[in-house]
Amino acid sequence: MRSLLLILAFTLAGGRDGAWAQSMRPFSTYRQWHGETRLTARLDYAAGSLRLAAGRPNELYRMDASYDSERFLPVSDYDAAGGGLVFGLRPAGGGGIRVVSRHQLRQTADVAFSPKADLALDIALGAVEGDLELGGLRLTGLHLSTGASRTVVRFSQPNGTRCRAATLTVGAAEVSVLGLGNSRCDRITFEGGMGKVLLDFAGAWTSSSQVDVSMALGELTLRLPRRVGVRITLDKFLASFEPEGLQRDGTSYVTAGYGTAARHLDIALTAAVGGVKIDWVE
Repeated sequence: MRSLLLILAFTLAGGRDGAWAQSMRPFSTYRQWHGETRLTARLDYAAGSLRLAAGRPNELYRMDASYDSERFLPVSDYDAAGGGLVFGLRPAGGGGIRVVSRHQLRQTADVAFSPKADLALDIALGAVEGDLELGGLRLTGLHLSTGASRTVVRFSQPNGTRCRAATLTVGAAEVSVLGLGNSRCDRITFEGGMGKVLLDFAGAWTSSSQVDVSMALGELTLRLPRRVGVRITLDKFLASFEPEGLQRDGTSYVTAGYGTAARHLDIALTAAVGGVKIDWVE
């Protein structure tokens, strides 16, 4: 799977086919926290490895990177009046790149946001190995889109505020989203193209959540909490589905005692080709 993802990731047009020469440069950008209560951030990261987590309370944001100066450009633009940030690493030039060696993925970036400010976060990833720890932030909204990536998204701690919506759109990817019960998102939307996906709904579960999941081709695992009332409404074409621990209720599958549960997880699931597996956690 990983080899397939790398092949799909690095077929962007306009690159150089000659010998590889890489010039790595450091890049840092940050802003001190001056009492800001909110931040709207857009992070673009085209290729390499990325780590993201809550940072120092006295810094609104920070990125420390090492990048290939021949093929990529660092971006950092903060609008103090509007509370908006656009930053990251983008391909140099307008034609894109072609990666011909794994060594060209030695780019690295560490990104951090203050846990004090409400954060609306938009992340666009290309050929990336990502480790995104969103627990401990004050996340009000999330939009994550990936190309051919290998990404782990974690909510290891409860979100510091209510999240209106989280949207995750992945291409040919291997993605794990862990601790969604800590996200405090009213609505979660996941759209998968091809690959291997784990959606883990463990966590504190202080409120109910509506979830829409669509998977075109590949393997999908839903890790569900036993102490939450779960309902799955399924629309499948050639996908297999094993409703272990669920019972049929008309066109849906539900857990026993769904109607009397204090918290509900309602999943509308569309799967075309592949398999859907259910795992249970306490």
